[in-house]
Amino acid sequence: MLPFLFRLNLRFGDVDDLRGLSIRLQLSNTFYESAGQNWFMLDSVHIHYNWTHEATFNASVVYAPSTNSYHCQHVSSLQKYDTLLVPSSNTDSSANWHITFTDFQIQAFNVQSNKFSVASDCGTFFTPAILMGLITSLILLLVLAYALHMVVHLKHIDRYEEPLGSTQVSPLPSSQHRGGKPGQSTKACTL
Repeated sequence: MLPFLFRLNLRFGDVDDLRGLSIRLQLSNTFYESAGQNWFMLDSVHIHYNWTHEATFNASVVYAPSTNSYHCQHVSSLQKYDTLLVPSSNTDSSANWHITFTDFQIQAFNVQSNKFSVASDCGTFFTPAILMGLITSLILLLVLAYALHMVVHLKHIDRYEEPLGSTQVSPLPSSQHRGGKPGQSTKACTL
């Protein structure tokens, strides 16, 4: 199935030394069988100025399901904002431009009541806070596993406990002496 193309033109007119400034966003809508739905993608951003000059940026990482909108805090050609817009070539004037859209949200298809639908955000799942939480959870899990291992392998210490049965020692009566001499120690028997 061929993608459906859509162009959004933003005309600004004359801005400072730029005459006839306009920004064109080119989007496509394609059905992906693996996802089972249509997805839209921002294919490119074109900056037209002075009626004859153009700077083109590729934006193939800006995409979302067609039923959703796409939102990102910064869509930019600057590296400090993850470079979502890449100059199409060094031969045109796009290498001379740096473009940044702040709090960018777009939805080209399935717009209802002139409002954005649920946004598919550009933020990655593994933010530094989530990554640190996962590492901390892993460390705590290892400590818990080690503690359980130590509890399971505890040995019962009976060295200092008294035996279950008590031992009584009593001297034999003198009549039970067999040939013993007076003053000799008597034998003890255990009951």
